[in-house]
Amino acid sequence: MRICCDTQFIPRELISAAMLCIDAMIEQEPPPPDRRGYHFYWRNGLSLSDPLRSLLTDTPAWGIAEALIKPLQLALPQQAQVSLNIPPWNHRPGGPHLDGLTPPEPSGRPGTFTMLAGVFLTDQRSPDMGNLWVWPGSHQACAAYLRRHGPDALLGIAHPQFPLAQPEQIVGDAGDLLLAHYLLGHNMGGNLSGLVRRVVYFRLQSRGHASRWRDCVQNPLLEFAPVQAVVEPTL
Repeated sequence: MRICCDTQFIPRELISAAMLCIDAMIEQEPPPPDRRGYHFYWRNGLSLSDPLRSLLTDTPAWGIAEALIKPLQLALPQQAQVSLNIPPWNHRPGGPHLDGLTPPEPSGRPGTFTMLAGVFLTDQRSPDMGNLWVWPGSHQACAAYLRRHGPDALLGIAHPQFPLAQPEQIVGDAGDLLLAHYLLGHNMGGNLSGLVRRVVYFRLQSRGHASRWRDCVQNPLLEFAPVQAVVEPTL
């Protein structure tokens, strides 16, 4: 399992409400005038009516994400990351990273989760529009490494150095949904489009994930029983 990406899960009215919310965040705390490339806003303690959370939980996106882990259930997200990519930024990432490792959680546990969900708010129909880069199969390569070295070695591979496949840029339209395994290496690419790229990310955990994270990072399909039933994992 690498990516599930589909078109127009997110109604236009919810996209418009989220864009207005982000406009207000930018107005309140604008990026530095000379800022190019990535700029993030973190929105914590999401309410039921939050326009960012609604992109996920008030659309078919939530059911599709949860269907990948049945009979497990997803915990409701409490945080959203607004990810801007400001042009012009002539950048090509040198390699991938994994989330939640620099720094780890206050308990010392790696900040693992089940899957990354991203909602595109702007079009990224061709490469070099601020697209997310992903390294296909890296979730399996990372899991194999952690089976050899133990799950606690995860804290040492925030930027995996072992051989991986060539990266791909994810393309899509506003309203598309990206779902990616936690261990899928990824990074942000350059933006030569002339338009600020906007994506809202959610780091989704299955209920009880924290108690089984060591097993999850060694068996990448452990929490994905429906996927495991139809895909022969490469372990």
